[in-house]
Amino acid sequence: MAVADDQDGELKTALKERKVQFEMFFTLPDFSDISLRDYQETMQRPFFSLAKRKRVKPIEYVSPDKSVTVHVSPNPAYGMATIWDADIMIYLASHLNEMRERGINDLSPVVRLQPGDLLKRICWGTSGRAYERLVSALDRLQATTIKTNIRASAKSRETTFSWIDSYTHLVDERTQRSLGMEITLSKWFFDGVMDKRNVLSISPLYFEITSGLGKWLYRASRKHAGGNGADGFTIGFETLHQKSGSESSYPVFKRKLLDLARANELPDISLEVMDADSAKPKLHMVMRRHLGERMKRRRKSDLPSPFTGSEVAGDTPMDQGAARDLIAQVARGLAAGDAKRTLPPSPAPKRANGRLLLAARIVDADVLEAIHSDFPGWDYDALLQRFDAFLGANPSELPRNYSRRFYGFVKEHHRRNKYRL
Repeated sequence: MAVADDQDGELKTALKERKVQFEMFFTLPDFSDISLRDYQETMQRPFFSLAKRKRVKPIEYVSPDKSVTVHVSPNPAYGMATIWDADIMIYLASHLNEMRERGINDLSPVVRLQPGDLLKRICWGTSGRAYERLVSALDRLQATTIKTNIRASAKSRETTFSWIDSYTHLVDERTQRSLGMEITLSKWFFDGVMDKRNVLSISPLYFEITSGLGKWLYRASRKHAGGNGADGFTIGFETLHQKSGSESSYPVFKRKLLDLARANELPDISLEVMDADSAKPKLHMVMRRHLGERMKRRRKSDLPSPFTGSEVAGDTPMDQGAARDLIAQVARGLAAGDAKRTLPPSPAPKRANGRLLLAARIVDADVLEAIHSDFPGWDYDALLQRFDAFLGANPSELPRNYSRRFYGFVKEHHRRNKYRL
């Protein structure tokens, strides 16, 4: 009888502990749609492998002025933490920042979360394979050793740490259902994220970048160009090669960088190669939200206004007020349901003395109607001016069909910025 009582007591205790575990994890706040924040001290330095294959070669980085050092040692069994594994660290930084923004006190390096929330937010999916990938990434984050003098103090010349100290995955024994994860961050990373001056907002589209170099370049560009407004930031290819920690030779790295710059598809960031034919090319990076201002500056110094002052053979120049009136007229016609009205034809772009001369262009009514329908919510007049500025600065990009090209321009703008609506 006493044995039975003891067994009943043990069972009740086990059930009570399980209930506590369920409550502890299933009552966590919803962090599935948190604003993304990255830890900026890791964004422009070589802290992660850029390759998906296992890397066992250490990273040795010393800044040109010798003031910053980063040494990353991979684990022989797991290899080095990759730039894709860094997605998890971005989520954890965002998680902590969200808790702080919500006024939650007593934050600690121990983060409790639902793996499904994390996997969805970083766009890894929630399949069984995604969970296996998560565990492998956590193993690398825990096993990779970093030594750096970033944030060194008078008492300590360097700090040695791993990204996470430990992690625990709690699983219900009966159903094999995940009850949650508990991840303990390194003190170095936690202390850095707790200083909100050290975190920068990033685009949710970051997780859709597929190449390792592309992911690193976005983070470095966001860090370098984010606070520089329309001036952006210019940096040499050789310096970027050193900062990236890439195992690729410089010629291979240069080719990949040129491909990324020419495609210019990174979210939030616009890239432009300078001195491409020289021995030391440079990359100019600027936040896309400043492109209008930047193009306006360039237009004033190098090109005539797209609305004024330049004669196009056979056409009368249109002043800016008249152009606005015509655009407003189109908008009013669409609002009144008169989307099929006939508009003045768009003059073809012409050249004079080798310079591009631009006249006002009005988007075809049916195309503008499609834009309103497919990509609602934007200031189309402002986008039209940005589009003209882009064409003015890139004569080689002149389209055969202006209206259709403008549709594509708005489509790309919507894809990159839809989360900001």
